[in-house]
Amino acid sequence: MSTFQERYAASVMNTFGPPKLVLVKGEGAHVWDVDGNEYVDLLGGIAVNALGHGHPALVEAVSAQLQTLGHVSNFFTTPQQVELAEKLLELIGADAGGGKVFFTNSGTEANEAAFKLTRRTGRTHVVVAEQSFHGRTMGALALTSKEAYRAPFEPLPGDVTFVPFGDVDALAAAVTDRTAAILLEPIQGEAGVNVLPDGFLATARAIADEHGALLWLDEVQSGMGRTGEWFAHLPSGVTPDVVTVAKGLGGGFPIGACIALGPAGELLQPGNHGTTFGGNPVACAAALAVIRTIEEQDLLEHVSVLGQKLRDGLVADPRVTEVRGEGLLIGLDLAEERSAEVAAAALKSGFIINNATPQRIRLAPPLVLTDDDAKAFLAAWPAILDEAF
Repeated sequence: MSTFQERYAASVMNTFGPPKLVLVKGEGAHVWDVDGNEYVDLLGGIAVNALGHGHPALVEAVSAQLQTLGHVSNFFTTPQQVELAEKLLELIGADAGGGKVFFTNSGTEANEAAFKLTRRTGRTHVVVAEQSFHGRTMGALALTSKEAYRAPFEPLPGDVTFVPFGDVDALAAAVTDRTAAILLEPIQGEAGVNVLPDGFLATARAIADEHGALLWLDEVQSGMGRTGEWFAHLPSGVTPDVVTVAKGLGGGFPIGACIALGPAGELLQPGNHGTTFGGNPVACAAALAVIRTIEEQDLLEHVSVLGQKLRDGLVADPRVTEVRGEGLLIGLDLAEERSAEVAAAALKSGFIINNATPQRIRLAPPLVLTDDDAKAFLAAWPAILDEAF
């Protein structure tokens, strides 16, 4: 055990267990630990480090903004906040004046804002998919299905119904005229990358409309280019009422957003919600730099092509029974419950991956992951599985 790990154990709350590494430096999709060992980061801070580590555009944007104006509170606004709100509405396809944005510092805060927004409909019932993950704060936790996360903190805000992920009949049966919202992740990340069936979002939109409910999509993990689209739901052609984003939005700088479209954008009014740090100029400058870099470097196309190469290469081994995902949000099932052993073997080989469940591996690398790094991982993959199996 290193000195830092001992100091960590003595001073940091034990909410995460012992850290696997003590990291000190990063560049692109590579990180180095305190002992000088180098790793290819295929987790990206859990889908956060969209531009990898130390990207010049992000460093420049944050540094320049801090030298000018760092924090003003939401008694005031800044050009960066307004420009980012406008840009997010443009990327999501909102018509002029067709939406509003509330900025937060994280995904769970974005979901808290959206949860409160749904209460402004005058209804309280929310229908959520099983295997969902929407955050750890009390409201977001009430919408997260995993019993182990929920049970120690009950009673949580109630009137939530969980239905099997991707089950149209169960969704239709659960939604009634007292339902405030249907909440879905287009791709579930925490569960090991579950992808909704084709046509499901359109059906969910129709069910919501039939009962006067909102359709709320949690794109905290799947948004901001991760799937090769700005938002994972866009190829469906469905227009949701609310979309929540965070993680990759700031490329590592904390920021989230609750984007409400159409009439939903008017549900939260002065006094209904607030934040001290949300939408501060440094975070907004970081997010604008991330978006600009993705556009200028055509990273959406890169993510789509490289993600397909990774999925094709990973599924070639018989010890992998299924590979799912879009772009660089990838999940795979193993033939046996050996995901912890696979993640450990990968780390020894210089690759950081995530064992999402006992039988599932998740990859969410930086969008700037290179072809060479992807090839190196695929070349090492059989030996990694050999050690784990």
